[in-house]
Amino acid sequence: MPWRALTLQVEAGAAEAMSEALLEAGAQSVSIDKPGQPSATLCALVDLQLDPDACLRAAARSAGLAATPPYTAAEIADEDWVLSTQAQFAAVEIGERLWIGPNWREPPADRIAVRLDPGLAFGTGTHPTTQLVLRFLERRIRGGEGVLDYGCGSGILAIAAAKLGAARVDGVDVDAQALATARDNARGNGVELQPTLPEGLRDGAYEIVVSNILAQPLILLAPVLAARTARGGTLALAGILESQAAEVGAAYASWLDMSLDSVLDGWALLAGQRR
Repeated sequence: MPWRALTLQVEAGAAEAMSEALLEAGAQSVSIDKPGQPSATLCALVDLQLDPDACLRAAARSAGLAATPPYTAAEIADEDWVLSTQAQFAAVEIGERLWIGPNWREPPADRIAVRLDPGLAFGTGTHPTTQLVLRFLERRIRGGEGVLDYGCGSGILAIAAAKLGAARVDGVDVDAQALATARDNARGNGVELQPTLPEGLRDGAYEIVVSNILAQPLILLAPVLAARTARGGTLALAGILESQAAEVGAAYASWLDMSLDSVLDGWALLAGQRR
């Protein structure tokens, strides 16, 4: 059956929220091109019966945009969409050990493979914030650690942590669709993961806690994430523009001395050890 592809541009910082909002408004799939630049191009696949104006208005409102972005629309066939989508999602090699890619690509034999297809939750390994945390995990995990991914989305970080050798891995998200996607992705990767809503998370602290969300939620979550980080353990935060790093780090000063760990395309990763 034919589909309609809606193409629009938003500020890079709003790309993730707009992508998720489009999915909630009825889009079947959303891809993000050049999310690390000042603006990002989103391409949403929608059913021909769906009103594109209504879909975009609802998504823009849900994502907190001041106005509905202008868009172009084109009718495409099933096979054209599959080919164009597969071409967009290249595999990514992280550090010396990890490979992240969709199911239609083959990993090198000497890499730990995490397979995720583009879908209904943020996190396929292409966004700079995701890559920053994956690099952090690839450097830090040596086996046996307890890891918490707070705001797990597709489950990519939790799955990578498990495949790198973490002994106990948990994921948390507030979105039921993200939890379902993370469970499916974990099953597809042969990983034991039962992501949950925040209130369902089991008691205890973790040697490594990661959270790739956005700056303001990370500031509000400071007491929660600090409490979940074991004394002597490490907390890593992403989804933060480099210009926001100092403000986010200051919110954690009562528990950790957060410092700038790495930067990629204007996005920062903060990390610190729990006192």
